Parts: sequence; structure tokens; C-alpha cells
Amino acid sequence: MPAWEDYKADAKARGALALELFVVQSTPAVEPLELKAQLPGHLAYQAELERQGALVFAGPVSDETGDQMQGAGMIVYRAESMDAARQLADNDPMHQSGARHYTLQKWLINEGGLSVSVRLSEQVVTLG
Repeated sequence: MPAWEDYKADAKARGALALELFVVQSTPAVEPLELKAQLPGHLAYQAELERQGALVFAGPVSDETGDQMQGAGMIVYRAESMDAARQLADNDPMHQSGARHYTLQKWLINEGGLSVSVRLSEQVVTLG
């Protein structure tokens, strides 16, 4: 298997974006009421990371059926290194309190697209 940096260099050589981000899969470790108690601090932390430019995307994910919300979430960070991303995850009040456990992985963005529509007079921003 190629080393991460070799894979990243190959992707860039092919003309891919090769944008390195960090993905956290966060899962509940406590009952829903305990989890909910940590929500205000977690949301404030996420908002601050967004202002700093470190938070790319975050939100809850469903179970495998797509029908149930189990309290799990996914967070995508912009960071200089795996250690820096781990520090961001460790400092999340949900993880600090033990209300959630997480895994952290690097994610190399090569393909895809995102469109943004802004209608100023309607104060509407649409991502698609």
C-alpha cells in the first residue's frame, strides 16, 4: 500500500485537488439526556471553530436504514496535521465530557462539486 504522502502526490500529479481534510465520526457514549446536556457547549464550540475557519461541515447522521437518528454525528475539520485535528476533536465539550467517543481519519478530497446560490434580496443561500 502506498504511504499517505505518496498517494497525495500521485493524486496531485493526476490533476486532482488533493485537499486534505480530517473526518471525525462521533458516537454517543451516554444516554440521550446526558448527551443533550452537553449540546449547548458543543454547538458553541462548533460555531467558534466555524468562525476560525477550522470547521468545514458538521451535523448528525442517521443509522444504516436512514430512518433513525441515533445521536451519532460527523465533523469535518480543516487542520495542519492529524495532531492538530485530534486536538480540535479532543477539545469538543462532547468528547471532553465523555458524552461521545470519536474516531479520526484523514480525507483526501479529489473529486466532486459544490454549488452555491445567493439571492441577496431574499436573504437566501442555497448549497447544492
